Amino acid sequence: MRTFIVDSFTDRPFKGNPAGVCIVDSQLSYERMLHIAQELNLSETAFLCPGESAGAFAIRFFSPKMEIALCGHATLASAKVIFSTHKLNEVHFMNIQSLDLSATESNGQIVMEFPVYETRPAAAPPALLAALGIEAIRNSVFNEQTKILLLEIADPEKLAHLDPDFAALLRSHNSINGVLVTSPSEGDGYDFHSRYFWPWSGTNEDPVTGGTHTFLAKYWASRLGKTKMKSFQSSKRTGFMDVELVDGKLQIQGQAVIVFEGRLTIQG
Repeated sequence: MRTFIVDSFTDRPFKGNPAGVCIVDSQLSYERMLHIAQELNLSETAFLCPGESAGAFAIRFFSPKMEIALCGHATLASAKVIFSTHKLNEVHFMNIQSLDLSATESNGQIVMEFPVYETRPAAAPPALLAALGIEAIRNSVFNEQTKILLLEIADPEKLAHLDPDFAALLRSHNSINGVLVTSPSEGDGYDFHSRYFWPWSGTNEDPVTGGTHTFLAKYWASRLGKTKMKSFQSSKRTGFMDVELVDGKLQIQGQAVIVFEGRLTIQG
């Protein structure tokens, strides 16, 4: 099967978030997709199966540990691959939640449309904060759809230098998929920064995460009083995207770079 590795939410190789993209002729079994994701050993791998109409694909996302319902950077990577291999400038992906994830391309920029999710207040266990190395938080909320805990801290420099104890982090909570730590920016051209840690269901840290913006964008829109914002993810690889809330939907704009193309020789 035709296979790609794409660096998402960046304009240069070896930055952003790498995702695997596999184009299949028919749906593979859950076990086969999980094994391929483990073999590629990236934070997520997307599997694309052509639909009945041009520009329509079924899409499924796998971390090396489990299937993921929604993944922004792997959606961006998939769109980049389709736009590079097909004569299309619009594509529709249907995920396992029957969400129509649309993407369009113009001048190297890819715009994707996602749902917008809410958050509710939720306590952050002291053991979780200690594992992250966080002494004080401004806010703690939870998103039900993704089962992600969002923590706001004050200082983007402290955010960039967090060095979690991941074994302790795993022990600190048993009912979330990940923890997203965010802070306002300080005059660097961005509106907010974030980092996403998810040893429960994926890798220790996701370098750049589009899917968390389904609730992170609305969170910061309410804090900042604006609907169009620039987001920076301060992981080691770093990455960036533009986000905008439009008519109850989230638009994410980003770039991606294909760094590998080849074929997996296994059969479906």
